[in-house]
Amino acid sequence: MNDFHVQQTDDVSYKLKSPYDFSFLNKYGRVFKVFDDQDSGYICFGVEDEGRRRFVKFAGAPTVRSHYSAEDTITRMKSTAQIYNDLSHPVLTSLITTEEIGGGLAMVFDWTDGECMGMQYPQSREKFMQMPIETKLHVYCKILEFHAHVVRQGYVAIDFYDGCIMYDFSVGKLTICDIEFYSRMPYKNPVGRMWGSSRFMSPEEFQLGAVIDEVTNVYTMGATAFALFCGTHDRCIEKWGLNQAAFDVVKKAVSDERGQRQQTLKQLIEEWNAAIT
Repeated sequence: MNDFHVQQTDDVSYKLKSPYDFSFLNKYGRVFKVFDDQDSGYICFGVEDEGRRRFVKFAGAPTVRSHYSAEDTITRMKSTAQIYNDLSHPVLTSLITTEEIGGGLAMVFDWTDGECMGMQYPQSREKFMQMPIETKLHVYCKILEFHAHVVRQGYVAIDFYDGCIMYDFSVGKLTICDIEFYSRMPYKNPVGRMWGSSRFMSPEEFQLGAVIDEVTNVYTMGATAFALFCGTHDRCIEKWGLNQAAFDVVKKAVSDERGQRQQTLKQLIEEWNAAIT
């Protein structure tokens, strides 16, 4: 027996733990896509109205994979609008508005036709893995560029992983999404095992009270390189698609010892550029 409820909006079916009234989505348009397999507590909808497409992220519904209460999910979303405004950037998904509606909270973004690199989407991930090396290099460069911008704005990236990376193969455009946990520095680990995919998390993201900063993000960016260019959990030269020098740069970035990593994203970017040149 299934432990979830299946319901439908505008001919699109999706799963929840229990029924929820989404009739308020009519305000934004007709639903053409639903993303119901997130563990964040959010459920997301693609909606279209008079030819304009938008992405609606909603907090407050009983999503199947979430371990958070509706109240916690709504509270977290309320804190994120300022983050999107502060970190506005050409590769970051564009926030239109945030509003209380339907017994919860909705964030409305411009729609992107990009496909997600996350492992929860195996078909689009495989397309990522098949991209030419030059395209992957361009994507990685843009990811580094955005996170250097994050640091300049006084923030630290938290819970960045391959599921935050979207790519529109038809026009060659990268979009970064899901930055809700990004926080202002200084920041210390408040929980022990922090939020995110363990494949991208540094040792300090598992240590209560540890400093989470730019050196932490150096690790995350190194792990991102391995995800793009190796495509597996492995971090070995045999599966690396680039030269030894580039491998050595990102291997240094993912050192367990903070002092052995590059100490700034600027240093990582400079070493990376020198290696691939």
